[in-house]
Amino acid sequence: HKPTTVQFSYSVEWFEDHTLQWKDRMTRYADSRFLPSSFEIHWLSIINSFVLVLLLTAFLTIILMRVLKNDFSRYMELDDETLEEEESGWKLIHGDVFRFPEFPVLFCASVGTGVQLIVATFFLLGLALTNLISTTRRGSILAGMVVLYCLTCTVGSYVSTRLYLQMNGKAWVRCVLVTAGLFPVPVATVFMWVNTVALVHGSTSALPFSTIFTVAALYSLLACPLTVLGGILAKNYASHDFNAPTRTTKVAREIPTEVPWYRSRFVQMLISGFLPFSAIYIELHYIFASMWGHQIYTLFGILLFAFVLLIIVTSFISVALLYFQLAREDHRWWWSTFINAGMTGLFIYAYSFFYYFHRSGMSGVLQGSFYFGYMAIISFAFFLMLGSAGFHFSLVFVKHIYSRVKCD
Repeated sequence: HKPTTVQFSYSVEWFEDHTLQWKDRMTRYADSRFLPSSFEIHWLSIINSFVLVLLLTAFLTIILMRVLKNDFSRYMELDDETLEEEESGWKLIHGDVFRFPEFPVLFCASVGTGVQLIVATFFLLGLALTNLISTTRRGSILAGMVVLYCLTCTVGSYVSTRLYLQMNGKAWVRCVLVTAGLFPVPVATVFMWVNTVALVHGSTSALPFSTIFTVAALYSLLACPLTVLGGILAKNYASHDFNAPTRTTKVAREIPTEVPWYRSRFVQMLISGFLPFSAIYIELHYIFASMWGHQIYTLFGILLFAFVLLIIVTSFISVALLYFQLAREDHRWWWSTFINAGMTGLFIYAYSFFYYFHRSGMSGVLQGSFYFGYMAIISFAFFLMLGSAGFHFSLVFVKHIYSRVKCD
């Protein structure tokens, strides 16, 4: 059989639609056949997340309020002599629970950067919803995020410096500097590697020098001054009083070492990462398909709702796990709460491996470098955002329960 050469051709006929404006041209995608089934799946994902939020809220409200009510009534009814004999659980560590964490500069910088990324993300989703930023033009979302990150640097620096000063920190300038570099330095490191690989392969995805210079100028001339401004504002105008409801003792209390396996740190980290991840799993698939499969993502309203639910679920789980940690008389809750809440970022990165090998069809050094490099940055951003949200909810919870008990 001789190979036969077949020539294929096609013709296109264009019709001008006078009723459709240029800015609304992408609404045609909302009318296509693939959207209804996809749209149903999106809403099923949201309903699944919402039910999870309701169940967690009910669980926390019933269990914690019932337990705390019993604890409060028991502690309030006891006199001082009996109290010393009967004290146990979270009440016993009232003199250590507000002992500030190790590495306070890094901790405060992480919390401040997380708050900054949350604010920037909400602004970005708001701009996408109101069509003030083009969601169909390639790179517009990324460019918008870079600009918004630079503009919100004051927020991150203010939050981190205020918390550091409330912890009686003296080197607040160091805190500002760490905040300024905590997220941009890993981003720049990954970008330099990825861009070098792209240049070696002769890829058009390598950014030109003019774009790199623009981003560097944005960071140097906008982000850095705003970061310094946030630190100065916190130093001069923010309250430096932590307002701890109990006094901290001079000597730290010994932490019990015998802990059941289901209360170990590793199990807590798995629980705190898996439950929020299960709430966003379906939506995450479509975001991955949009980012790496060159599909068009238009449902930013659902994405905003999913992001809010993710923060709520993560915060509730962090508070629940914190109560169990305090109940076993472990007062080192600062870092553990932040890491527990941020574990969803690690689950997102683990899911990226599954998507790469089983869903994407990508291969090679170039595509692998781009994919795993940028997914590491995104996962790190989620780690900081959710860790910061979980810590703030937990701090409110700890201050509330310890302000209600009798302490010497």
